[in-house]
Amino acid sequence: MKYSLIIACISFFALTNCSLDSVDNDIPKVTRVLWHLKNVSGGVSGVDNDFPANKIVWEFRDATSTLTVSNTNTDTSIEDGLDSGTYSYTIVEVGSDAYIKINSNEVGKITITNSGNTLTINQNLKSSGSATDGYIYTFNKTVIVEN
Repeated sequence: MKYSLIIACISFFALTNCSLDSVDNDIPKVTRVLWHLKNVSGGVSGVDNDFPANKIVWEFRDATSTLTVSNTNTDTSIEDGLDSGTYSYTIVEVGSDAYIKINSNEVGKITITNSGNTLTINQNLKSSGSATDGYIYTFNKTVIVEN
């Protein structure tokens, strides 16, 4: 009798076991990579502007080759890159270097650190050669996973 009761209890708990970590794997997850403008430096006047996270955010969408910019900076006297909006972009590779074009205009050399957390766009380096007095834009990465 004891064995029947133990087997019944084990069967009951095994069949009704629920996990607190249950995840519905049928719902696709969307990963969004956001690049927060951290610093703009260079230019004729030698600017060095730091920005807090979420002030200026760029999101590249590879599937549509679009760049969405959210720029909430209201100080028009400082260089902060692009205004809010949606832009087309392409990446042009020349040898081992990559250059970004935004709305068909080459902006500069684009590099991502080995860790993948920092993106730099250097307007002083173009696919046609070096330039002067351009800006260097430095971005920090955040990743958002959505259901």
